[in-house]
Amino acid sequence: MSTCDIYNYRSVSDQLILGGQPTEEQIKSAADERVKTVINLATLDPRYSLPDEAGLVQSLGMTYYHIPVEWGNPKESDFETFDKIFHQVSGEKTLLHCAANFRVTAFYSLYAMKHLGWSEAQADEFRASIWQGSNYPIWEEFIARLKSKIKSQV
Repeated sequence: MSTCDIYNYRSVSDQLILGGQPTEEQIKSAADERVKTVINLATLDPRYSLPDEAGLVQSLGMTYYHIPVEWGNPKESDFETFDKIFHQVSGEKTLLHCAANFRVTAFYSLYAMKHLGWSEAQADEFRASIWQGSNYPIWEEFIARLKSKIKSQV
């Protein structure tokens, strides 16, 4: 078992892995692959979450951040918290996950527009690998609002 087996796995670089909820074995694999930081954007839900992901991650010597982004109510403050933490850990090998990699690809594509010079088209294309065919109006409005704000800051 490796991190490549994480649901909706995407490797952005040697330093960044994105995906859905990892299993305990996949988190242990992340530690073996020298991941230093795990950031979880999912809310805690016993149907999907690990019983004690924070404890497991920390027991393996990695740093754990939990930013519980409510699926039905993403907030700009959630993105701001993510932006600050992700910027702080940039350069460290990181596993960034949520339940199915929807929240993660949305937040990472917005981060990349804001800090990495990605165009809106690049961000949309990156997100489409997970989001294509989905219909989540709350998220589309949230993403459009943040893209507009980011473009006005550039």
